[in-house]
Amino acid sequence: MSDKVRAAVRTAPGTTEMREFDRPAIDVESALLKIEVAGICGTDVKLYSNPPSNPATQGPVIMGHENVGVIEEAGERFKARHGLQEGDRVFVEHYVACFNCEWCRIGEYRHCEATDWRTNPDARRFGYTSADHPGTLWGGFSEYMFLPWNAVLHRIPDSVTPEQAGLVMPLSNGIEWALLTAGVGYNDTVLIQGPGQQGLAQLVAAKQAGAAQIIVSGTTRDKVRFDLARELGADDVVDVLTEDPREKIMDLTAGRGVDFVLDCTSRAGTAPVLLGIDVLKRREGTLLIQGELAAFPDFPVKKVTEKAITIKSARGHSFNACELAVAQLASGRFPLEKLATHRYGIDQVDYAIRVLAGETDEDAIHVSMMPELIGQPGGAVVR
Repeated sequence: MSDKVRAAVRTAPGTTEMREFDRPAIDVESALLKIEVAGICGTDVKLYSNPPSNPATQGPVIMGHENVGVIEEAGERFKARHGLQEGDRVFVEHYVACFNCEWCRIGEYRHCEATDWRTNPDARRFGYTSADHPGTLWGGFSEYMFLPWNAVLHRIPDSVTPEQAGLVMPLSNGIEWALLTAGVGYNDTVLIQGPGQQGLAQLVAAKQAGAAQIIVSGTTRDKVRFDLARELGADDVVDVLTEDPREKIMDLTAGRGVDFVLDCTSRAGTAPVLLGIDVLKRREGTLLIQGELAAFPDFPVKKVTEKAITIKSARGHSFNACELAVAQLASGRFPLEKLATHRYGIDQVDYAIRVLAGETDEDAIHVSMMPELIGQPGGAVVR
């Protein structure tokens, strides 16, 4: 193995360049991961053009926080702590936890202060942390990634391919948000707004939980995604541009409305939230929202309280959700590999992010960045 490591580095907002770094020294408490797949999601799109201002995230940053690879080298204490050996394939959560606080002790690493770059100027999180920090290789858009003793790892069974394992994070988010946070369960009626990777992941989670009716809404450009949603178990789809969404949803539910609305539209404004409030059942429905709306003037509090709506937030995932995602992938029950629509080498990070952002003619659901494809043309996966 070379003493140099190639990585794609965000050097400024919307700017990436390939650089070489020294291979980090591995002691008894750390490890080196050979990256096989690093996924791209909507958060990467947002942080690429508008990087966080926290000191922990300043300077050259190797992005990539949905990382799968093989343990290349590991210290003895690291192997003992994690129960791993060289050659084991793992999914790496992007949270670098303290393993000491109340949240870490229950597997809720997303709430650990040591991982939160919003409030902690010395936070550590894969895909967010500056390469100027010790260890250097803090992201997956690289040939290798540094793993400190407190990395959070999940072993990937041999039956799951690296590219399938690259879906663990969006699938774990879907499980966390739809099941563990919102509480979707047997015989429930669910509206999922937005058939992107997070929406489709929540569809799979809701179907697995026994939801009786799942409706997926989107726009006219989502035709291929609607077809995939049906294949994954959606009962009905709604094009909000060519149909009256409220009228159709109420018709599909015989006027009752839905038990749960899961908003995965991301930066689509207030309209999806207002629609969700409207189509929830008359009493005690649940609305799950993402945190993209900085302000919401004239929020209909009166209607929310009259209908006794519970509003919950979608944010990150727990250790348990990741384990459930791995098990779901290993089960083979759903054709989840179809969510991984595009592959690129890490020397094409800039273009790949723009593809996912919708800045090209390609329609990507989930993008797999692969170091092995450096120097090769990337694009849509032919299945």
